[in-house]
Amino acid sequence: MHSLNMNKTAMKHSLQTVITQSALPLVHRVRSAHSDSAENVPCLILLHGVGANEANLIDFAERQDPRLTVILVRGPIAFGPHQYGWFNVNFTGSGPVIDALQAEQSRQALIGFIERLPAAYGIDPARIWIAGFSQGGILSASVGLTRPDKVSGFGILSGRILPEIAPLTANVTDLRNAHAFVSHGIQDAKLSIDLARSAQRLLMEKSVQLTYREYDAGHELNDAMQRDFAQWLTRQIDVAHS
Repeated sequence: MHSLNMNKTAMKHSLQTVITQSALPLVHRVRSAHSDSAENVPCLILLHGVGANEANLIDFAERQDPRLTVILVRGPIAFGPHQYGWFNVNFTGSGPVIDALQAEQSRQALIGFIERLPAAYGIDPARIWIAGFSQGGILSASVGLTRPDKVSGFGILSGRILPEIAPLTANVTDLRNAHAFVSHGIQDAKLSIDLARSAQRLLMEKSVQLTYREYDAGHELNDAMQRDFAQWLTRQIDVAHS
């Protein structure tokens, strides 16, 4: 595990290196933007699913727009060797039951992490996106819907929106400029497609600018999903840059 001083240098980071910084609350990996600039760089934060770790998303990170600094964040809860998550969950006959306190603690930790990125890596605070697979997508939605002032948009990739965040969700006026990408497999046996469709309805009600995609797939992040998300994000960067 590698420790870095907090600075805005043009140092290039490799996704093969695990980073821990005292001023950043979560372990992570970084793919530096393919740019000579060390200041005001757009950023994508990617979050893994439950029981996995940030290394599972390295290939996905490498597919992202080269203008982005991509940060893979490790969940704070250890379930076993190389297995982490954002909160405990039990899958029951009536649906998933979560540890709401852990989910809230992870949401707050991510917000604190985001706030420190400009000082740590020269990130443009006005051009930060957050996305994740499964439980990582759930936390991305939790951050994006409650703190649209911290991120430009969010991606829910085979995830859902927690009903527990409803009291914290920003108002329609604050969410009007937020962007979201939702992808889900119709045959998902872990998180039903109905959860994605419910998310679609909620985001439309909140006036979030939504791109919604369904796929003939299960609980996965397949090539088509990865490609469509990367294309969506490139368009987001283009608009934010113009």
